[in-house]
Amino acid sequence: MANLESHIAWRYLFSKKGHNAINIVTGISAAAVAVVTAAMICVLSVMNGFGTLVEQMFSEFDPVLLVVPTDGHTLRTDTVPIASLYAREDIEAVSMQLEQTALIRYKDHQTPARVMGVDSLFTQTAHIDSIITDGFYSVWDGAFDRVVMGRGLAAQIGMNAHFTGALHLYAPQRTGRINMMRPDLSLRHEHAFIAGTFAVNQVDYDDQLLLVSLPLAQRLFDYDEYTASALRITPKRAQDTDRTQTELVKLLGPGYKVLNRYEQQASFFNILRIEKLLTILLLVFILLIASFNIIGSLSMLIIDKREDIQILSHLGADESTIRRVFLIEGWFISSLGALTGLIAGVLLCLGQQYFGWLKLGSGAEYVISAYPVQVQIWDIALVAVIVLTLGFAAALYPSRKIHIS
Repeated sequence: MANLESHIAWRYLFSKKGHNAINIVTGISAAAVAVVTAAMICVLSVMNGFGTLVEQMFSEFDPVLLVVPTDGHTLRTDTVPIASLYAREDIEAVSMQLEQTALIRYKDHQTPARVMGVDSLFTQTAHIDSIITDGFYSVWDGAFDRVVMGRGLAAQIGMNAHFTGALHLYAPQRTGRINMMRPDLSLRHEHAFIAGTFAVNQVDYDDQLLLVSLPLAQRLFDYDEYTASALRITPKRAQDTDRTQTELVKLLGPGYKVLNRYEQQASFFNILRIEKLLTILLLVFILLIASFNIIGSLSMLIIDKREDIQILSHLGADESTIRRVFLIEGWFISSLGALTGLIAGVLLCLGQQYFGWLKLGSGAEYVISAYPVQVQIWDIALVAVIVLTLGFAAALYPSRKIHIS
């Protein structure tokens, strides 16, 4: 019986209707669903593309895994768990870091900045050389302390990699009393010379971050401890960092957190997921409006096929069977639109991916020249489920109104 119902619904979909308006409304219904479906694929793919692009930017600076203390601000390397990192075969390099906020000054310009002290192994855990925009990377040249700062921060302070003047760094003393007569004596002071600038193309890095040598940071902030430990994984484990992360969490215990790249930028990726969810909800609302066309076309078709309904009833079809015919008919309309939209959306995204039809612009201010896209199979499946579910719901209402007198 199910095959018979589907066959009748299929014939109704393509057969000539009693009124040409029904054909037009049916075509508009399928086209509306197709347009919204294609739009959903394109929008989600562009958001995936931007997410992947930003992830790649972060990966040039953020380590694969980062160990930070759960409570407090610093961690010590003389504790047994941290020392055990060096003995693991799946960890290739361990870089210690100390990060605090300080005031930096160059001539008449001053601004607060995030000062990160890094050791000699920092270049093994971060691809800092690949994001240098001017000068070179160096935090100690054998005679003088050097700094490498974000491109935006350098612009704020009025410096570039070729300036020879000293950059001054100030931080409050951690111990001792504040001299109210000479507050400046309560500040620890260091100076260094700029070596280069970098760009991650993220405000938190480019406009706020300053890299210095670890000994300079320890002197400036009066710390012997560290705030984080960056880890580099061996190539054999590079594709299975989740396993290493899980093992390290058990090894280090509750006093430490082991963060992957997503967790290091949790706030950003959470915002990205929320934006994607809101975008889906907005497009679903638009699709819901488009689904009213299916209700209208199916209602008109039911009126047009009243004689056929009576004939089917006389041939022995009960009310539920006839309702299923038109329910399947409405679902066919939405399926046709969904299939057309999915194919069109995927083809548009693949064309943008390989040919870059839509341009962002050109110049140094643009990281890429064309809109990035990334088609994901899960997005296609999600869109298909949403469209077909709404199409089924839209067909359900008019088909239930059928009554055999």
